Amino acid sequence: MAATHKSRPWFLRIFGTKIPTPLDAGRSDLVVVAEGFDDAEASSTALERAASTEPEFRAESEVVLRHHLDLPEGSVADAESIVAQDGYVRGSSRPEDVTPVAENLVRVVFERVQVLDALHCSQERSRMAGLAQRLGGSVAGWDALQPPDTCGGAAQTRSQKVLSGPIRFPRYLTD
Repeated sequence: MAATHKSRPWFLRIFGTKIPTPLDAGRSDLVVVAEGFDDAEASSTALERAASTEPEFRAESEVVLRHHLDLPEGSVADAESIVAQDGYVRGSSRPEDVTPVAENLVRVVFERVQVLDALHCSQERSRMAGLAQRLGGSVAGWDALQPPDTCGGAAQTRSQKVLSGPIRFPRYLTD
């Protein structure tokens, strides 16, 4: 049986693990696990801090990366069409989001789901800063949302579970 373009190769179907479902950005239980609203702070520093505080940022899991931009009202549609090329959608503002600093600007949140590391976070921050500058606005900051860790930080992959126990050799090898 040949694999189609939408299915996985036969060896992954037989021996592979299940493909995890992607994170839904509309979930109501998402919490802010990392944020950067200071232009001088490096993304790597913000992510390191987030990994050591509660709720803990889990680097191996997907996040909803949100960028908060203050843009003139007339350029919001242009910004939406530009960021859509990179997979961003306009997110809804939450009550805890900061309001814009100037009267003629509108706070806009653009979000997408991705696995987040310091390099890609820095690249996306730079991209959003350039966009806001071209459209006459500014960037307020970014944050990352994840669902709370229900395992209490004890989530392990299958290989970690297998390798975490003592090594047991067959009896005929130990004699």
